[in-house]
Amino acid sequence: MDELDSAIIRLLQTDARQSNRELARQLGIAPSTCLERVRALTRRGVIRGYHADIDPAALNRSVQAMVSVQVRPLSRPVINAFKSSAAAMPEVLSVFVLAGGDDFLLHVAVQDLDHLHSFLLDRLSKRKEIVGFRTSVVFQEVQNAVPERLPDA
Repeated sequence: MDELDSAIIRLLQTDARQSNRELARQLGIAPSTCLERVRALTRRGVIRGYHADIDPAALNRSVQAMVSVQVRPLSRPVINAFKSSAAAMPEVLSVFVLAGGDDFLLHVAVQDLDHLHSFLLDRLSKRKEIVGFRTSVVFQEVQNAVPERLPDA
């Protein structure tokens, strides 16, 4: 990626709804050049999609938590099966497969603490492959909405 690609990505992360013409104007390039660059970034998988950032509370998900999960036996079939089943749970926003003391980190969002408790007891604790989990309730979230490319080593 060159500097122009990085600038395109930075501007799209800020506002993905802007027109190609507006994007080209901000970059000081021809709209046709801008369009080709965006298409190339998409073909290469750099741009994976365009999304709306929705407040979880608007979706009746006022309580968020991070749940660290340990599974046994540690085998590819167990890991793949749990990853797929966790991703399909409506309460789960993200599934991270980890190295270290925990095998998974689940980002969940639910209506309230009672629903979080029910999710933990009724959905997770009943699974045979789960040997332990720890839950941390999220009070606040701050995201870097426009991460930039880090320099090469």
